[in-house]
Amino acid sequence: MTTPLPGSPPSLEGLIEENRLAIAQLRGLLDKLTPVIYRQPFGAGGRHSLGKHVRHIIDHYSALFGGLEGGGESIDYEHRRRDETLEAWPHRAAERLVSIETSLLALADQPPTRLTLDYPLDEERLLLGSSIERELAFLTSHTIHHMAILGLLAEQIGVPLPESFGVHPSTLRHWRREAMLSPVTEEEA
Repeated sequence: MTTPLPGSPPSLEGLIEENRLAIAQLRGLLDKLTPVIYRQPFGAGGRHSLGKHVRHIIDHYSALFGGLEGGGESIDYEHRRRDETLEAWPHRAAERLVSIETSLLALADQPPTRLTLDYPLDEERLLLGSSIERELAFLTSHTIHHMAILGLLAEQIGVPLPESFGVHPSTLRHWRREAMLSPVTEEEA
């Protein structure tokens, strides 16, 4: 992975790698879950489950790749396929995540493409210009946001996760910078 100069936009390869790392962490969580735990309801009215958040993440990647397969004419995150088997069976979700990782890698060979984000607003439909880099940056943040929720839910039922699970790459970079700048005290040495 190339390291961009300070202040320069992240490279496509860097954005692909951020997404792949998040997906790999998510697969690591799925490896620890039984279908019963994966489907366990949380929250008022039982509207949340680990599976629903994982399915939601997968739906967004599927919307991006579906739009790219259609020539990039329209990416639509609102009218996405909601495959309920992915929120019921962790092994099916893990298989789909492997497929997403493969699709992410293939993006590195794709020529720069102008994308259109289809964004409905009640009675109005906005068609917003975008790029694969912008959509990958969005997907990183969206995925990490839901992984943070997954981390909280998993913690409630005693599923151990690494400290970096559900932490945005920018925060991880900040932690590394802070660790390099903080002086070591005599007690720590």
